Amino acid sequence: MTQSNSPAASEWLGLYDRVCVVTGAGSGIGAETARELARVGASIAVLDRDDAAAAKVASEIQRDGGRAIGVCTDIGEPDSVFAAAKRVEQELGPCRVLVNNAAIRHRQPLMELPLDVWNRVLAVNLTGALVCTKAFAAQMIAAGQGGSLIHVASLVAHFPQGGSGPYCASKAAMITLSRTLTLELAPHRIRSNVVSPGQIRTPASEAVYRDPVLAAARERAVPSGRVGAPADLANVIAFLASDRSEYINAQEILVDGGISSTLMEANKRPLNMH
Repeated sequence: MTQSNSPAASEWLGLYDRVCVVTGAGSGIGAETARELARVGASIAVLDRDDAAAAKVASEIQRDGGRAIGVCTDIGEPDSVFAAAKRVEQELGPCRVLVNNAAIRHRQPLMELPLDVWNRVLAVNLTGALVCTKAFAAQMIAAGQGGSLIHVASLVAHFPQGGSGPYCASKAAMITLSRTLTLELAPHRIRSNVVSPGQIRTPASEAVYRDPVLAAARERAVPSGRVGAPADLANVIAFLASDRSEYINAQEILVDGGISSTLMEANKRPLNMH
């Protein structure tokens, strides 16, 4: 066992040997979240519809001394989710932390969007998050030790983008879903919080950064001076998963480098104008 996976390394967060389920964990934010949780000693279920990707991330965690399994799961299909939950409990134990990260995106104007596409996006991004919660929070309730739900939304829940209607709507609804879950699961000591990323460079968005002019413009737009990385999200998620955040509940944390505060910058007057 490596030092980063030792009980001492995870003592501060209190996540050692705690079963954490991460959906959409075959790449990007989900994969980095799975790795970060493993680094602090958690046991990881890597859920992804890409079986090979899930197995690869789980294998990397195992190679570094952690405990993990890859589980091929289609979050948009309830039967697949409940089968995954059963396997996780059998092989790792009852879930204590669920990270609802899996999502799909379709770009098309709403007036041209087929309803079956709208329904599919919401089936994964919103209904899928609820189904995962039903499957894994049931294990938390049965174990009687509490738990933490962390939902990955997006800055577009507040500042929508034209052409991404189903994605924006699903992420906005996820925030209210999380707050409702807080109220209903509070008697079981299960917390529910949201992290909303801004510009994060992932394999899914890599094409945008191949244009150096556009990439530089994106960096300049962020007060922190850079575009975010998956690790920026993973660090916040690990904290919300841990006992150190036990009094944080029903909240949304924007992980955006401050870009959400820049909306009115283009309209501001020089200080010497009245």
